[in-house]
Amino acid sequence: MNTVINKQVKVIDLGEIDYREAWDYQENLFQEIIDLKLANRNLPAAAQQPTPNYLIFCQHPHVYTLGKSGSEENLLLDAQGLAAKQATYYKINRGGDITYHGPGQLVCYPILDLDNFFADIHKYLRLLEEAVINTLAGFGIRAGRMEKLTGVWLDFDDTHKAGNRNPRKICAMGVRSSRWVTMHGLALNVNTNLEYFGNIIPCGINDKAVTSMAEELGQPVAMAEVQKTLQQHIFTLFAMQPV
Repeated sequence: MNTVINKQVKVIDLGEIDYREAWDYQENLFQEIIDLKLANRNLPAAAQQPTPNYLIFCQHPHVYTLGKSGSEENLLLDAQGLAAKQATYYKINRGGDITYHGPGQLVCYPILDLDNFFADIHKYLRLLEEAVINTLAGFGIRAGRMEKLTGVWLDFDDTHKAGNRNPRKICAMGVRSSRWVTMHGLALNVNTNLEYFGNIIPCGINDKAVTSMAEELGQPVAMAEVQKTLQQHIFTLFAMQPV
């Protein structure tokens, strides 16, 4: 537990950035926070330094990523197929299975020391989901959770059974944490090319569909507005303070 609590969060917008480059960027911040936490352990309380927190926003070129618990069988492309789609593929150190990132998808990577907020990964995931649900509501999209499935979904309950519509995932989540420091995060489909999801079994779930804000609203959505709204909801739910 931190002696000095820091709820200030620095927002970083990386724009469109290669997945590997963003991953390395996250890892560096992640390790810096852990190193500081370990150093603080050997210092008297008065000498300890507050650990920083970051909220990174970006988009990626076409890429498929596979989490630690995932199966490569859920990627339906070989090396030639990936090249034809101008996509890359990485096995990474977050939880979850396989997912797709690409242009038109808003990615958010919170690099937080949860000791500054609450030491509870379950609560952390639920609040990230809540921030996305609240964001979508502001654009007229009703979204929610599905039991035992992390992420945010449409047609997530029995309300739409009469229309025989399949539940549709609009936001995928996968995180890593060590010593209560987090990395990786969430990917919200805003104006995403959904055809790329046809090359995987998203998150290893083969009986559910994937959607985007643009698909549901019938028109493109301003990415900057979505990002601003999501950031506001995250700050509010976590009681964060801007740097």
